[in-house]
Amino acid sequence: MADTADTRTPAEIEADIKRRRAVLAETLDEIGVRVHPKTIVGDAKARVASHVDHTLGRAYVGVNRVVSDVKVQFVDLNGAPRLERIVPAVVLVVGVAGLLALGSRRRRR
Repeated sequence: MADTADTRTPAEIEADIKRRRAVLAETLDEIGVRVHPKTIVGDAKARVASHVDHTLGRAYVGVNRVVSDVKVQFVDLNGAPRLERIVPAVVLVVGVAGLLALGSRRRRR
């Protein structure tokens, strides 16, 4: 068997114990901060805010893509309006609005 006798002096052992206590105290302080209710709530808020920002960013990109796609339908590459597409769209919108107004008027009577 190997010799497992401790060859440290009492002062070295005492210094080692003090160092280990300091490390343990630091670890306990870190654990205390992590499990503190304010820390838990703050972390939860940060996760929710990050998720909302991510979702809003994706929604913005999606809406921007749709708007760009619609704009391409009504404006040519030079930026000039495409009247052959705008006029029928306006007539359609006005017609639908007129039908809705008539339907609303008939219900009131």
